[in-house]
Amino acid sequence: MNASNRREFLHSLGLVYGAVLTMGLADACSSKPGTAETADTTAVGTSPTKDLYFKISLAEWSLHRMLQAKQLDNLDFPAKAKNDFGISAVEFVNGFFQEKAKDMKYLAELKKRCDDNGVISVLIMCDNEGAMADPDAKKRNEAVENHYKGADAAKYLGCQSIRVNCFGQGTRDEMAKAGTESLRKLSEYGQQVGINVIVENHGGYSSDGKWLTGVISGVGLPNCGTLPDFGNFCVRREKGDMWESPCVEWYDRYQGVEEMMPFAKGVSAKSYDFDEQGNCVETDFPKMLSIVKASGYTGYIGIEYEGGKMPEEDGIRATLKLLESFVAS
Repeated sequence: MNASNRREFLHSLGLVYGAVLTMGLADACSSKPGTAETADTTAVGTSPTKDLYFKISLAEWSLHRMLQAKQLDNLDFPAKAKNDFGISAVEFVNGFFQEKAKDMKYLAELKKRCDDNGVISVLIMCDNEGAMADPDAKKRNEAVENHYKGADAAKYLGCQSIRVNCFGQGTRDEMAKAGTESLRKLSEYGQQVGINVIVENHGGYSSDGKWLTGVISGVGLPNCGTLPDFGNFCVRREKGDMWESPCVEWYDRYQGVEEMMPFAKGVSAKSYDFDEQGNCVETDFPKMLSIVKASGYTGYIGIEYEGGKMPEEDGIRATLKLLESFVAS
């Protein structure tokens, strides 16, 4: 999208530039973990008698099989989160409405569905928009500009952030330098719009906590942060791909989350399988949540069920139950 078209799009969203946005962003992007949001701090999807130190949201990817099978439409996701699970905050995935990212009529309807159900839009997870950490400058710039529409749509929907990936090809140092440059450019655009740019540990070097936090520190902007995910800590696969072949090198998930939490503007409670007592098999939730709490984080933790041994709705409820069991202060 060229600069002229971006200005027209932003105008159509009713965004206001200048001092007002700068002041608002200063509050929204505080460097203290968990202060990226300004919404009601009452936890959702939980008993009102519990003293919760964070809020709960639902990541749309938890229902990806239903969405891919056309058993659920993106427009109906907010109502499902609220009515089926009692969760009043959602995290969208751009892939389920990617062709509609600049469609004002569609975005207005999606916003209306959220408002009608009393649901807050927390973030948009942006995938397949290009290689932000590629040493090739042309590829990087294309990736950065591809994310502008996601930032604009997120602002219109009332989100705090867009979640981006920091992928590419190259050496550790080459990709760190490239990722820092791209994230700074995108975060500068995010400052204009009033949106955080947050990076998830999502494979490769981005799943190395030291590498990722070094990149975020290098960006040095208050609206650029992390989205620690309880899973996704495979740093190297057998065939060098991102997703398909077996993982041959893992980064310690507890160490990684602890390293990422000082920069966190969101947290993803990834779950796959559960034992007979309802505990997550892959991740020690009490241990992980104690790390999150110790950091001072009080923002949203998004449920992201990705298992295949139970229906998606049951996996969401099992993860919600785990969070509710261990979040009391």
